[in-house]
Amino acid sequence: MRKSKIVYVSIMIIFLLGGCDAYLQYPSVDRHDKLPADIEKVTPETDIYPPVLHSSEFYEPIPLGGGINTSGAEDSPFVLPDGTAMYFFFTPDVRLSAEQQLFDEVSGVWVSYRYGSEWTEAERVWLQEPGMLSLDGAVCVQGSEMWFASAREGYEGVNIFTAIGSGSTWDYWEYCGDRLMKEIQIGEVHIHDDDLYFHSDRAEGLGDLDIWVTSRNDFGYWSDPINITEVNTNGPDGFPFISSDGNEMWFMRTYLGSPAIYRSKKVSGIWQEPELIVSQFAGEPTLDDAGNLYFVHHFYKNDEMIEADIYMAEKKK
Repeated sequence: MRKSKIVYVSIMIIFLLGGCDAYLQYPSVDRHDKLPADIEKVTPETDIYPPVLHSSEFYEPIPLGGGINTSGAEDSPFVLPDGTAMYFFFTPDVRLSAEQQLFDEVSGVWVSYRYGSEWTEAERVWLQEPGMLSLDGAVCVQGSEMWFASAREGYEGVNIFTAIGSGSTWDYWEYCGDRLMKEIQIGEVHIHDDDLYFHSDRAEGLGDLDIWVTSRNDFGYWSDPINITEVNTNGPDGFPFISSDGNEMWFMRTYLGSPAIYRSKKVSGIWQEPELIVSQFAGEPTLDDAGNLYFVHHFYKNDEMIEADIYMAEKKK
């Protein structure tokens, strides 16, 4: 999986119109209009590196419908616990730089809603004032609280922000603070109650990215981070997701040279040895409360990523 995801991008954001004008309206955008004509949609039949399922608990993974997946890149999925909405990062052409994505009006966070077995055509989620440029993604939602990564004006590189709202409407965007970003050095996050799970290559880890947890008290202060040594290795371990009951941790690490999804179960308060669930360019797991697994699958050709789709592995009853 390429590390060109927005959490690794380091860019400075400028104003498109020289400032933020409260009277400007959000642009009406159709992401399909931005899809490049020279990229042919990859299907399971033409995928030369399909995801490989290693668990008997799930049916074989399949891509979600056209309301979500396109010939562009759908990435960083997050499904609500009840399975009714899917947030994800979209960019129409993975060959474009982050700076080019910043100006294309469609790269960013989108949301689709599920009715029965169908997903609606995705809608853009705006996480900044009209007229202001930002590149947003890596969403995590708990109730009316959203956490997301963003590169935007006034902040160097990529930082984590919070917002309040629901659906495609989110307001009160707020930088998460220097305690988390500069002292604790969080990367992509998953909020579970008042515990914030995140990956980081901060000092005192086991090597490369490790998964850590910090907790906020009643006054909003975040505790010193704890390295979850039961799941970490000296390689990259990241993109954690915690089940609603707090008893399963899903995350990503490398298997046979490409990203793969692992799960650790908590028994008597202790995280157990992780088990491999899906391999071969599979990452960033998210689950609904029915136990259905969603993840991003990247398509490669001639050793280059050409697009990405969101897949689901349905939990067997």
